Amino acid sequence: MISNDINECTKKLNEIMHVKENFDIVYREISIMGKKTVLYFVDGFCKSADLRSMIEVFMKINDPKLISSAEEFSKTAVTYGQVTLSNDENDIVTAMLAGQTVLVVDGFDKAVLISARSYPQRATSEPDKDKVFRGSRDGFVESIILNTALIRRRIRDPRLIIKHMQVGSQSKTDVALCYMKGKVDKKLLDNIVNRLDTTKVQSLTMNQESMVEILTPKRWKNPLPKFKYTERPDTTAAHVFEGDIAIIVDNSPAVLIVPATIFSVMEEANDYYFPPVIGTYLKLTRSIIMLITAVITPVWLLLTQNPDWVPQWLNFILVTDNIQVPLLAQLIILEIAIDGLNLASLNTPNTLISSLSILAAIIVGDYAVGSGWFSSQALLYTAFVALANFAQPGYELGYAFKFIRIFLLLATGFFNVWGFVIGIIIVSIVVLNTKTLSGRCYLYPLIPFNWKKLKYHLYRASLTEKQESKKD
Repeated sequence: MISNDINECTKKLNEIMHVKENFDIVYREISIMGKKTVLYFVDGFCKSADLRSMIEVFMKINDPKLISSAEEFSKTAVTYGQVTLSNDENDIVTAMLAGQTVLVVDGFDKAVLISARSYPQRATSEPDKDKVFRGSRDGFVESIILNTALIRRRIRDPRLIIKHMQVGSQSKTDVALCYMKGKVDKKLLDNIVNRLDTTKVQSLTMNQESMVEILTPKRWKNPLPKFKYTERPDTTAAHVFEGDIAIIVDNSPAVLIVPATIFSVMEEANDYYFPPVIGTYLKLTRSIIMLITAVITPVWLLLTQNPDWVPQWLNFILVTDNIQVPLLAQLIILEIAIDGLNLASLNTPNTLISSLSILAAIIVGDYAVGSGWFSSQALLYTAFVALANFAQPGYELGYAFKFIRIFLLLATGFFNVWGFVIGIIIVSIVVLNTKTLSGRCYLYPLIPFNWKKLKYHLYRASLTEKQESKKD
């Protein structure tokens, strides 16, 4: 509780906020009709022009009625849209650190919280990962307010609910749950809200990834993604229309979509910016390529271990190079080397990326084969897998397939055909036992089978077809 004695009130707030030690916590004292008034705000969260106009309005007040109480003052003297009152010091401090301007007036038993914040942010632009063929080229940024506005711009329906929450006992990170009232899975929504309300974490250190670990604390061993990540507002709006929940975390441009099945994770918005025939072709191509990436190197290893199975017209896939390293070791080393090159590219200055990429290609492609470390076929198949991973929009699904592929390689390399068969069986059991956040099978609507929904994952339906199916 704060006191209506401004000296006592400011003394307490100054101690809590360490005003003398923090150079960016601004303490500004003014007088409104002879009453001592103090403004608190974080430098950088409030524009100078807004602050100047706010003070000018306060200085022009000449009616004692307007400053008779905090309620009257907030209704008639504050010109900003969002104004709240609070006498809880914890709420006041949290609001101040979130960017709001706190106004304390002598004689008021409540502080006036004015939302005149303006977060530093980059301009909206096309996301680097979610590239756009056609359609809007705006993307989410690190500001939760702007991100929710991009969704509101696309869904002009009063049933769109954007529920605000704060997570983290110390960071008090802003989180927004976006969903369509009447379409959302109420049980799933209540489960998410309950987990966020009861979680005991200090902060969301890694933004959306910390949120994932809160919502799925016991599923970290399974690499299959339970969330769909996107930085595109059109993708998010489409999922919200379908009844999914979008989770927006402040300071992160990536939005989480739940519940997510393997079909929804592999879908891409670009499919729907082309005619149905082209969109269907892109969908099927992406799905087939991803399935091939999971088994192509294990199948090739299996065939090289059993050359008698290879028909004559496929003899070219067999290794003819003089190699010194076993094929299994080659494939495992290349899998790790690809990730090493990816990590190196992240830390390489932009001016050097092109030249170093050419140098790496020459060394790996020429000297690695010539020295006998790797066969040309192993390099070819690994290169195909590395490039094919970019055919789908999610890094997480690509790494899930990578772990499946490595597991099949090890099983095949050590136990030949029986290892491959048992590996496929184990992978199938893991996928079948994987549940989404809503409790459904990860392969839904394939298992349990629902043709009405499955067909829209297999081909790009037209807008009229989808609308007619919803009416039925």
